[in-house]
Amino acid sequence: MNDWQKKTPLDWETYLNKMVKVAAIEKHEYEGWVLTVDPISASIVLATFLENEKVSISVVLGHAVQEVKILKEGDDEMKQRLAGIFAPEESKAYSPAELEKRKNDLKTWLEANHIPVTEQQGESGRMLCVAGVLTIDPPYGPEECSSSNEIILSRVQGLIQGYL
Repeated sequence: MNDWQKKTPLDWETYLNKMVKVAAIEKHEYEGWVLTVDPISASIVLATFLENEKVSISVVLGHAVQEVKILKEGDDEMKQRLAGIFAPEESKAYSPAELEKRKNDLKTWLEANHIPVTEQQGESGRMLCVAGVLTIDPPYGPEECSSSNEIILSRVQGLIQGYL
């Protein structure tokens, strides 16, 4: 077991969101931003930003790590970029004003297409209720629709997908 594998998760946490150079066995070297370290295998997941916003992900297996050198600290902007790598586009946070606009726009569109819709207070905020059998929670996309009637669910999701 090498020194890297003997570290604790708290030790590895100090490397998160930092640019590092990893020296591995057979004189291999890897450079990138540390996304995470697997606590079981001690493997390091590195992200490298390429041109046109593409990201390259590398995994250096824990048993191969010989030395990890911190090259640069990550600022808040870099932490946000790293946190957003695996987040789907739909999960981006909306401000309360943006959510209100999305809700009102969707409600207006549904009403214009003669689909009966009302507003109700739900756990996650104001939700839309379609014909009393389907609900749409914030941020009001097809994934947030729920209904026990699969046919209605499928059709309304298709409509919303087309609207968006």
